[in-house]
Amino acid sequence: MTPPDTLRALLSEERLLVMPCCFDALSAKMIQQAGFDLTFMSGFAASAARIGAPDLGLMSYGEVLDSARNIREAVTIPLIADGDTGYGNAMNVRRTVQGFARAGCAAVMIEDQLAPKRCGHTPGKAVVTRDEAFDRIRAAVDARAESDILILARTDARHDHGLAEAIDRAATFHELGADILFVEAPRSETEMSQICDELPGAKMANMLEGGATPDLTQAELKEIGFSIAAYPLTLMSAAMRAMDAALSALAADHPRDELLMPFGDLRRRIGFDDYYETSSAYESSSRPGPSDRD
Repeated sequence: MTPPDTLRALLSEERLLVMPCCFDALSAKMIQQAGFDLTFMSGFAASAARIGAPDLGLMSYGEVLDSARNIREAVTIPLIADGDTGYGNAMNVRRTVQGFARAGCAAVMIEDQLAPKRCGHTPGKAVVTRDEAFDRIRAAVDARAESDILILARTDARHDHGLAEAIDRAATFHELGADILFVEAPRSETEMSQICDELPGAKMANMLEGGATPDLTQAELKEIGFSIAAYPLTLMSAAMRAMDAALSALAADHPRDELLMPFGDLRRRIGFDDYYETSSAYESSSRPGPSDRD
């Protein structure tokens, strides 16, 4: 099946899809190796990893698309890409959606923030008018008709306009044809339940450790009615903490063995063993023949 078809099949199972978010090809590969069914390229994490800068609209569409392509080439599980605001007007949204579809992404997220966008759990974010928000999703859905990909529609209206406005926007997103709904940053379990009770279709919860939304268990999220639980910074935060510990040990000339993955496991996870196994079938062609020696 195509990546969009695979994601549709997963959503039809009516279970909670636990989705660790990646920031590059290696982190995505490790997510697949750990047995997870899908991943999401976190804009926050990808911006930090690729340009060493915060997720404040600094990374361009071309850079985000290139990162998505690299991830797609490394894994076979469905990838949801962060399309931010669509990088412009409705026509830019169409191009953004089509670009991620051609890159092999299963879905793309389009949101209603005012550009330049911000992380959903940081201050200073604002949303566009209802009409502009609806135009973005309408354009994304139109682009989907030309290039198969699912649309994950996000609203950040809860921050400035309250939960009722956010739910109303998301409901219209569904009416316009969005496949998955994402109301960012509800502030209580009651609000999370209201989102699932009042909105149709598949809903995504964003489990940002330390963020505005309660960090519920997977069983609680499933009971409330979410279809996807995204963990946007779990891997990046863990990786940064591990690197910080290793650098501190190195600076102090302390032993590092307990901080490191064994070298054999490192090679295997990256793909050296698979490479050598596959390349062994072509060893004869790499040896010089009679004409090569003459």
